Amino acid sequence: MAHWAEIDENNVVLRVLVTDNDDSNGDEGYQWLIDNLGGRWIQTSYNRNFRRNFAGPGSIYDEEEDIFLPAKPFNSWILNRELYWWEAPILPPQDDKFYAWQEETLSWVETPGPKRL
Repeated sequence: MAHWAEIDENNVVLRVLVTDNDDSNGDEGYQWLIDNLGGRWIQTSYNRNFRRNFAGPGSIYDEEEDIFLPAKPFNSWILNRELYWWEAPILPPQDDKFYAWQEETLSWVETPGPKRL
């Protein structure tokens, strides 16, 4: 099985499909996608064996690095190019409370924690 991400003209992932790759060079599934659906398809790894992250709708394909980046969660967040992950412009408080990012105020806001059973 092979996983393929369809990307648009801005390298944003539209969808991810699974194909069968029974041939020795692994191109059978890719060719089926091109022949039947058209578009631009980039292989992604469910196990993250290549292209850093598994692609999902809204993910971004970085052609220069040949990796998938998760969708940017907020406009203010910055890409950590060492980890290839989005980070808030300020770190969350380091205590035992729960926080959520508030984009309007560019700050962390305390939230109720998970309920205990």
